[in-house]
Amino acid sequence: MFPELFVLLYAAHLAADYPLQTDHQAGHKADRCAAGWRANLTHTGTHAAVTALALAVAVTVLDLSIGALPALLAVAWIAGTHAVIDRRWPVARWMRFARQEEWAQHGGAAHVDQTAHVLVLVVAALALTR
Repeated sequence: MFPELFVLLYAAHLAADYPLQTDHQAGHKADRCAAGWRANLTHTGTHAAVTALALAVAVTVLDLSIGALPALLAVAWIAGTHAVIDRRWPVARWMRFARQEEWAQHGGAAHVDQTAHVLVLVVAALALTR
């Protein structure tokens, strides 16, 4: 059950993070203002919707046994952590802590960001696995 869930959650993440994210959301989701939070939460809402769709596919197409409450908690976990990670300060703090400032200046932050998101998906898939 874990591999199927992880693949579906990862595909949902990729869809929400790339083709379904607007330029405005990408450019402003970390801004420290109300407009930044609106961009962030709109993007996060897309993640929640696409993740819910992926879990519905898991239940209806793959016939995986996932209860409504665990599915809701997984969507909340994925969306909530996504909103925080996308504020960019957690990645910046990690990279300072790990002494990766030079790598951060040369594109490393995007890799650390995506690694954090994938780890969240692993936790969600493990939690949903019976």
